[in-house]
Amino acid sequence: MRPESLEFFKKLVEAPSPSGYEQPAQRVFRDYIAPFAEVKTDVMGNVIGLIRGGGENLPRVMVVGHSDEIGFQVKYIDDNGFIYFAPIGGVDAHLTPGKRVRIHTAKGEVAGVIGKKPIHLMDEEDRRKVVRLDAQYIDIGATDKKEALEYVRVGDPVTFAAGFERLLGDRVACRAFDDKAGSFVVAEVLRAVAESGVKLPVDLYGVSSVQEEIGLRGGATSAYSVNPHVGICVEVDFATDQPDVEKKHNGEVKLGKGPILPRGANINPPLFDLLSSTAEREEIAVQYTGIPRASGTDANVMQISRGGVATALVKLPLRYMHTPVEVISLSDLDQAVRLIVAALPGMAGDFTPR
Repeated sequence: MRPESLEFFKKLVEAPSPSGYEQPAQRVFRDYIAPFAEVKTDVMGNVIGLIRGGGENLPRVMVVGHSDEIGFQVKYIDDNGFIYFAPIGGVDAHLTPGKRVRIHTAKGEVAGVIGKKPIHLMDEEDRRKVVRLDAQYIDIGATDKKEALEYVRVGDPVTFAAGFERLLGDRVACRAFDDKAGSFVVAEVLRAVAESGVKLPVDLYGVSSVQEEIGLRGGATSAYSVNPHVGICVEVDFATDQPDVEKKHNGEVKLGKGPILPRGANINPPLFDLLSSTAEREEIAVQYTGIPRASGTDANVMQISRGGVATALVKLPLRYMHTPVEVISLSDLDQAVRLIVAALPGMAGDFTPR
C-alpha cells in the first residue's frame, strides 16, 4: 500500500464515528476525495463523490462503504460522577469492563475507563456472570456529578480508545475497521479512476454512508438519491482462520488471500459473474462464500431501492469483528480496489438475470 493511502486509512479509522456521530470520519473522507471527485454531503451525513464518465445519460454505478462504527452514548451521570451508557450498534458486554474509552464532547475528548469490581471482592456466582451493559459505568476521575457535568453531557458519543497498530507482515489492528475499511476502498477506487485519466462508460458514485450499524439507514437514503443501475457494497466479513471460529458457518476465509465475493439472493448473478471473471482475468485472488438470505449490509437496501438495483458485495476478511482489536490485511484492501476498478468498464451492460 502506498504511504499516502496508509496515512489516510490510519486517520480515517482513528477518527471517532459511532452511528449518528460520523462527521469526524466523514471530514477525513471528504477532504481526501475532494481533489479528484465532485463531492457533496447530504442531510443524513452521507458523503458522495462523483466522477463523470465519457458521455451523456450514462448508467450510474454506486460503490458504498459505511463510515459508522459501534460505540456508546452517555445516558446518565450519578451523584458521584460515574457515567452510565448505552451501546450504539452491536457491542459485546463480555469485552467492555476494564477498557479505556474516549468521550467525545463539545470541549474535546475526555479520557475514561469502564470500571469493574475487583475479582477479590466477587463471590463465585458473580465471577460467572456477565455484567449487563446498563449496569456498567465509565470513570473519568470526577469527584462528583457537578464536576463531571463540566466536561460531559447526556448524549455525548463514546468510543474505545484503541488506535491503529502494525502487527507482523501487512496485518494491522484497530477498532472500527468495520466498516471504515470499506469506506477506504471506496475512496481509493475514486482516486485510482481519477488518476488513470480514463473516461468510463458509466458515471461513478463513491459513497461513504452513515448509520449502517443501526439499520442500514444511510445506505437506504443514498441509494434512493443516487438511483444507481449497479451497486457494489464494500464490507467486512468474518475471517475463519482464527482458532475459535467455525468454518461451517461462514466458509473458509483467510486474511491475505484476497477479497470475498459472496453469492446468494442479495447478489445479482450477472454482476457476480462479471466480478468473478474480472478477478480471473486480472489474476486477483478472491475467496467465495454463500449468503442464503438478506446480507445485513448496505447492499440489502440498495438492491431493493426504487425499482431494484443490480447489486453485489465485495467483502474484506476481518478477525475479531466488533471488538477494539479488529485485524485486517492491507493487501486484501489493495486487491479489492484493483478488482472494482478493473470491473467498472463492464458495468455499463444489462444485468437483467436470464
